[in-house]
Amino acid sequence: MRIVRFRAGREARYGVVEGDSVQEIAGDVFGRFRATRKKHRLKGIRFLPPTEPRKIVGVGLNYRDHVVEMGFEIRDEPVIFLKPGTAVLPHRGKIVYPQGSNRLDYEAELAIVIGRYAKNVSAKSARRVILGYTCFNDVTARDLQRKDGQWTRGKSFDTFAPVGPWVETSLDPHNAPVRAYLNGQLKQNSNTANFIFDVPYMVSFITRVMPLFPGDIIATGTPSGVGPMKPGDTIEIDIESIGRLQNTVIRQS
Repeated sequence: MRIVRFRAGREARYGVVEGDSVQEIAGDVFGRFRATRKKHRLKGIRFLPPTEPRKIVGVGLNYRDHVVEMGFEIRDEPVIFLKPGTAVLPHRGKIVYPQGSNRLDYEAELAIVIGRYAKNVSAKSARRVILGYTCFNDVTARDLQRKDGQWTRGKSFDTFAPVGPWVETSLDPHNAPVRAYLNGQLKQNSNTANFIFDVPYMVSFITRVMPLFPGDIIATGTPSGVGPMKPGDTIEIDIESIGRLQNTVIRQS
Protein backbone atom coordinates (compact mmCIF):
# COMPACT_ATOMS: atom_id res chain seq x y z
CA MET A 1 0.00 0.00 0.00
CA ARG A 2 1.23 3.46 -0.94
CA ILE A 3 0.23 6.20 1.50
CA VAL A 4 0.58 9.73 0.17
CA ARG A 5 0.19 13.07 1.94
CA PHE A 6 -1.04 15.91 -0.23
CA ARG A 7 -2.85 19.23 -0.22
CA ALA A 8 -6.44 19.52 -1.35
CA GLY A 9 -7.61 23.11 -1.17
CA ARG A 10 -6.10 24.54 2.00
CA GLU A 11 -5.97 21.26 3.90
CA ALA A 12 -3.36 18.55 4.15
CA ARG A 13 -4.83 15.11 3.57
CA TYR A 14 -3.71 11.50 3.39
CA GLY A 15 -4.67 9.08 0.68
CA VAL A 16 -3.88 5.70 -0.82
CA VAL A 17 -2.41 5.62 -4.32
CA GLU A 18 -4.30 3.28 -6.62
CA GLY A 19 -3.02 3.38 -10.17
CA ASP A 20 -3.39 6.94 -11.47
CA SER A 21 -5.70 8.08 -8.68
CA VAL A 22 -5.58 8.80 -4.95
CA GLN A 23 -8.37 7.69 -2.64
CA GLU A 24 -8.64 9.86 0.45
CA ILE A 25 -8.51 8.21 3.85
CA ALA A 26 -10.05 9.31 7.14
CA GLY A 27 -8.65 8.65 10.59
CA ASP A 28 -5.11 8.32 11.91
CA VAL A 29 -2.58 7.11 9.38
CA PHE A 30 -0.45 5.92 12.31
CA GLY A 31 -3.40 4.10 13.86
CA ARG A 32 -6.80 3.25 12.46
CA PHE A 33 -8.03 4.73 9.22
CA ARG A 34 -10.53 3.97 6.51
CA ALA A 35 -10.94 4.76 2.86
CA THR A 36 -13.50 7.37 1.86
CA ARG A 37 -15.31 7.74 -1.44
CA LYS A 38 -13.42 10.87 -2.44
CA LYS A 39 -10.79 10.45 -5.17
CA HIS A 40 -8.24 12.70 -6.86
CA ARG A 41 -6.17 12.36 -10.01
CA LEU A 42 -2.60 11.52 -9.03
CA LYS A 43 -1.25 13.92 -11.64
CA GLY A 44 -3.31 16.75 -10.21
CA ILE A 45 -2.37 16.62 -6.53
CA ARG A 46 0.16 18.84 -4.78
CA PHE A 47 2.54 16.55 -2.94
CA LEU A 48 3.50 17.20 0.68
CA PRO A 49 6.24 15.45 2.66
CA PRO A 50 4.82 12.01 3.52
CA THR A 51 5.17 12.73 7.25
CA GLU A 52 6.00 15.62 9.56
CA PRO A 53 8.97 14.17 11.46
CA ARG A 54 10.16 15.53 14.78
CA LYS A 55 13.60 14.43 13.69
CA ILE A 56 15.46 12.63 10.94
CA VAL A 57 18.16 10.23 12.08
CA GLY A 58 20.83 9.67 9.48
CA VAL A 59 23.08 6.64 9.33
CA GLY A 60 26.47 7.37 7.80
CA LEU A 61 28.83 5.03 5.96
CA ASN A 62 26.38 2.14 5.77
CA TYR A 63 27.21 0.82 2.28
CA ARG A 64 30.38 -1.18 1.78
CA ASP A 65 31.02 0.48 -1.60
CA HIS A 66 30.64 3.99 -0.13
CA VAL A 67 33.03 3.22 2.73
CA VAL A 68 35.64 2.20 0.16
CA GLU A 69 34.87 5.30 -1.94
CA MET A 70 35.42 7.60 1.06
CA GLY A 71 38.59 5.78 2.17
CA PHE A 72 37.28 4.72 5.59
CA GLU A 73 37.25 1.42 7.43
CA ILE A 74 34.09 -0.53 8.19
CA ARG A 75 32.97 0.19 11.75
CA ASP A 76 31.49 -2.23 14.24
CA GLU A 77 28.67 0.22 15.10
CA PRO A 78 26.65 2.66 12.98
CA VAL A 79 27.62 6.34 12.77
CA ILE A 80 24.45 8.36 13.37
CA PHE A 81 23.61 12.06 13.05
CA LEU A 82 20.51 14.26 13.07
CA LYS A 83 18.78 16.40 10.49
CA PRO A 84 15.97 18.67 11.71
CA GLY A 85 12.38 18.13 10.70
CA THR A 86 12.42 21.67 9.28
CA ALA A 87 14.63 20.44 6.41
CA VAL A 88 11.95 18.22 4.83
CA LEU A 89 11.01 18.90 1.23
CA PRO A 90 8.30 17.11 -0.79
CA HIS A 91 8.43 15.44 -4.17
CA ARG A 92 8.82 18.13 -6.86
CA GLY A 93 9.96 20.73 -4.31
CA LYS A 94 12.93 23.03 -4.88
CA ILE A 95 16.29 22.36 -3.21
CA VAL A 96 17.80 25.72 -2.29
CA TYR A 97 21.55 26.01 -2.90
CA PRO A 98 22.60 28.12 0.11
CA GLN A 99 24.88 31.11 0.01
CA GLY A 100 28.19 30.33 1.66
CA SER A 101 28.51 26.85 0.19
CA ASN A 102 30.48 25.88 -2.90
CA ARG A 103 29.69 22.17 -3.02
CA LEU A 104 26.18 20.73 -2.74
CA ASP A 105 25.93 16.93 -2.99
CA TYR A 106 23.08 14.45 -3.55
CA GLU A 107 22.93 11.23 -1.54
CA ALA A 108 20.33 8.63 -2.57
CA GLU A 109 18.92 6.71 0.38
CA LEU A 110 16.18 4.37 1.50
CA ALA A 111 14.23 5.96 4.37
CA ILE A 112 12.43 4.13 7.15
CA VAL A 113 9.21 5.81 8.33
CA ILE A 114 8.37 5.09 11.95
CA GLY A 115 4.74 4.20 12.63
CA ARG A 116 4.56 4.03 16.43
CA TYR A 117 6.48 5.14 19.51
CA ALA A 118 9.72 3.18 19.71
CA LYS A 119 12.15 2.98 22.61
CA ASN A 120 14.62 0.16 23.35
CA VAL A 121 13.22 -1.94 20.51
CA SER A 122 14.87 -5.26 19.81
CA ALA A 123 15.96 -6.11 16.27
CA LYS A 124 13.44 -8.95 16.32
CA SER A 125 10.60 -6.51 17.07
CA ALA A 126 11.72 -3.70 14.76
CA ARG A 127 9.15 -4.40 12.04
CA ARG A 128 6.34 -3.68 14.49
CA VAL A 129 7.32 0.00 14.78
CA ILE A 130 7.80 0.64 11.04
CA LEU A 131 5.00 2.16 8.99
CA GLY A 132 6.87 1.74 5.71
CA TYR A 133 9.63 3.05 3.47
CA THR A 134 10.22 5.94 1.10
CA CYS A 135 12.90 7.64 -1.02
CA PHE A 136 15.24 10.14 0.59
CA ASN A 137 17.94 12.54 -0.58
CA ASP A 138 20.42 13.43 2.17
CA VAL A 139 21.43 16.75 0.60
CA THR A 140 24.78 17.86 2.00
CA ALA A 141 26.85 21.02 1.76
CA ARG A 142 30.02 18.98 1.50
CA ASP A 143 32.45 21.86 1.87
CA LEU A 144 30.79 23.00 5.10
CA GLN A 145 30.70 19.44 6.44
CA ARG A 146 34.45 19.12 5.90
CA LYS A 147 35.15 22.60 7.24
CA ASP A 148 33.22 22.04 10.47
CA GLY A 149 34.55 18.56 11.18
CA GLN A 150 31.04 17.50 12.17
CA TRP A 151 27.89 17.18 10.12
CA THR A 152 25.11 19.32 11.60
CA ARG A 153 25.43 22.55 9.59
CA GLY A 154 26.23 20.87 6.29
CA LYS A 155 23.12 18.69 6.45
CA SER A 156 20.53 20.92 8.15
CA PHE A 157 19.65 23.78 5.82
CA ASP A 158 16.01 24.17 4.83
CA THR A 159 15.13 21.86 1.87
CA PHE A 160 18.07 19.53 2.62
CA ALA A 161 15.79 16.53 3.28
CA PRO A 162 13.76 15.77 0.15
CA VAL A 163 11.53 12.80 0.91
CA GLY A 164 8.72 10.98 -0.89
CA PRO A 165 6.78 10.76 -3.02
CA TRP A 166 4.84 8.46 -0.65
CA VAL A 167 5.28 5.73 1.94
CA GLU A 168 5.31 2.15 0.66
CA THR A 169 4.17 -0.25 3.40
CA SER A 170 5.13 -3.42 1.52
CA LEU A 171 8.84 -3.59 0.73
CA ASP A 172 11.71 -6.00 1.28
CA PRO A 173 14.31 -3.62 2.75
CA HIS A 174 17.02 -6.26 2.46
CA ASN A 175 16.94 -6.31 -1.35
CA ALA A 176 15.94 -2.92 -2.75
CA PRO A 177 17.79 -1.33 -5.71
CA VAL A 178 18.70 2.30 -4.94
CA ARG A 179 19.60 4.72 -7.75
CA ALA A 180 20.24 8.42 -8.29
CA TYR A 181 19.82 10.21 -11.62
CA LEU A 182 21.25 13.69 -12.16
CA ASN A 183 19.66 15.35 -15.19
CA GLY A 184 18.66 11.90 -16.38
CA GLN A 185 22.16 10.40 -16.06
CA LEU A 186 22.64 7.47 -13.69
CA LYS A 187 25.05 8.44 -10.91
CA GLN A 188 24.39 5.98 -8.09
CA ASN A 189 23.37 2.37 -8.55
CA SER A 190 23.42 -0.06 -5.67
CA ASN A 191 21.21 -2.27 -3.52
CA THR A 192 20.34 -2.40 0.16
CA ALA A 193 21.81 -5.90 0.10
CA ASN A 194 25.10 -3.98 0.40
CA PHE A 195 24.14 -2.54 3.79
CA ILE A 196 26.68 -3.01 6.56
CA PHE A 197 23.91 -2.71 9.16
CA ASP A 198 20.45 -3.94 8.19
CA VAL A 199 17.12 -2.26 8.94
CA PRO A 200 16.23 -4.20 12.13
CA TYR A 201 19.68 -3.53 13.58
CA MET A 202 19.51 0.18 12.77
CA VAL A 203 16.08 0.58 14.37
CA SER A 204 17.23 -1.27 17.48
CA PHE A 205 20.51 0.63 17.74
CA ILE A 206 18.89 4.06 17.37
CA THR A 207 16.01 3.40 19.77
CA ARG A 208 18.52 2.41 22.44
CA VAL A 209 19.94 5.91 22.10
CA MET A 210 16.76 7.99 21.66
CA PRO A 211 13.02 7.41 21.33
CA LEU A 212 11.45 7.57 17.89
CA PHE A 213 7.94 8.90 17.34
CA PRO A 214 5.33 8.27 14.64
CA GLY A 215 6.44 10.07 11.50
CA ASP A 216 10.13 10.17 12.41
CA ILE A 217 12.50 9.10 9.64
CA ILE A 218 15.66 7.02 9.57
CA ALA A 219 17.83 7.70 6.51
CA THR A 220 19.74 4.47 6.07
CA GLY A 221 22.89 5.66 4.30
CA THR A 222 24.00 6.21 0.72
CA PRO A 223 25.96 4.03 -1.71
CA SER A 224 28.99 5.08 -3.77
CA GLY A 225 28.66 7.67 -6.50
CA VAL A 226 27.75 10.76 -4.48
CA GLY A 227 28.48 13.97 -6.34
CA PRO A 228 27.73 17.66 -6.75
CA MET A 229 24.61 19.44 -7.94
CA LYS A 230 24.27 22.98 -9.29
CA PRO A 231 21.34 25.38 -9.72
CA GLY A 232 19.13 24.23 -12.59
CA ASP A 233 19.86 20.53 -12.05
CA THR A 234 17.17 17.90 -11.61
CA ILE A 235 17.95 15.11 -9.15
CA GLU A 236 15.89 11.93 -8.93
CA ILE A 237 16.10 9.20 -6.29
CA ASP A 238 14.66 5.92 -7.53
CA ILE A 239 13.95 2.85 -5.40
CA GLU A 240 12.29 -0.12 -7.01
CA SER A 241 8.91 -1.02 -5.50
CA ILE A 242 8.57 2.51 -4.11
CA GLY A 243 8.90 5.02 -6.93
CA ARG A 244 10.91 8.08 -7.86
CA LEU A 245 11.51 11.26 -5.86
CA GLN A 246 12.21 14.24 -8.10
CA ASN A 247 13.52 17.68 -7.13
CA THR A 248 15.23 20.60 -8.84
CA VAL A 249 17.98 22.84 -7.49
CA ILE A 250 17.65 26.61 -7.32
CA ARG A 251 20.02 29.31 -6.12
CA GLN A 252 19.21 31.09 -2.87
CA SER A 253 17.82 34.51 -3.67
